Amino acid sequence: MLPTKIITTKLPLITTCGFKGSLLAANQQYYNFYSTSTPPTTTTSVKQRSSILDISTKVLEDSDIEKHDDKQFITHPLFPHPTFSGEDCLKIQFEHREPKTFGDRLALRGIQLVRGSFDFVTGYKKPATPEQELNGFKGTRYEMTESKWLTRCIFLESIAGVPGAVAGFLRHLHSLRLLKRDKAWIETLLDEAYNERMHLLTFIKLGQPSIFTRLIIYVGQGVFCNAFFLFYLVNPRYCHRFVGYLEEEAVSTYSHLLHELSQPEKLLKFKNMKIPTIAVQYWPELTEQSSFEDLILRIRADEAKHREVNHTLANLNQKVDRNPFALQLDHIKDPQPENGLKVTRGKGWEREDLTV
Repeated sequence: MLPTKIITTKLPLITTCGFKGSLLAANQQYYNFYSTSTPPTTTTSVKQRSSILDISTKVLEDSDIEKHDDKQFITHPLFPHPTFSGEDCLKIQFEHREPKTFGDRLALRGIQLVRGSFDFVTGYKKPATPEQELNGFKGTRYEMTESKWLTRCIFLESIAGVPGAVAGFLRHLHSLRLLKRDKAWIETLLDEAYNERMHLLTFIKLGQPSIFTRLIIYVGQGVFCNAFFLFYLVNPRYCHRFVGYLEEEAVSTYSHLLHELSQPEKLLKFKNMKIPTIAVQYWPELTEQSSFEDLILRIRADEAKHREVNHTLANLNQKVDRNPFALQLDHIKDPQPENGLKVTRGKGWEREDLTV
């Protein structure tokens, strides 16, 4: 038997290192990112926006944040973050894995459908030209405000926390039922679910979703959770590829947000906003003086890691291969997947690149 070394799975952490002023340069090509869907070009006035769907979120002022922070029964994070360097954080960018199989194409088309529909309903559109980037669709239904950004982030994170929990639960039952080890998949999947939930809890402290937004979250989670459960029973590889493409879009969206934060006249409430206490407790290197930009940089790095993990898991044999992010082999000299950002492949590691 090959010697193995169990390494507890941990999700990424990014250091705060003077990102202000360099965000624009780091994200100057974000509007060229791969877009899975292009919403209709017809614009609608801001006054007509509510006639489509109003799922606004109230942005909390600094004075309101303390009233919504949890102060009791605080525990240490179940899955602590490793440390990321600032240089590694700025290297994160959108990466798209081209589909190679029918399942890959099906997963990509599913994301295109869901993403395109959600973008249209919520009035979101990524700039495709420098002119659109400059004015930010000002005066149209595609203009992104602080409340629209929070609404989008809250909804997306409420959905993103489902796959890891469902997949981990099913593999847990599989391990119990067959009386055999899982080869460390469960740890990484539950780690991912925990991380996404912390993203959601952080955003909730910054905004108050409307009743309609909460209703959409209830319906969306109910449909997605049950659908993912059934699909994972039938074809877990397809499900991991689906999540990989989902995380690609998350990286793209957060890069768009970071770019807007780098603009001097945009999202002023975010620039002056204090981050909630729960974020300081979860990301050890964040402090009360850390900015909203620091927070989003950490969240984008988490999504980039989920992208790499799920594309890699989709490349493996779901029944016999080890999870290389948690179960590493000491005798291998070639680079292996890790929980940090030093050695990363945004499109995932191919099975032939790993000694499984």
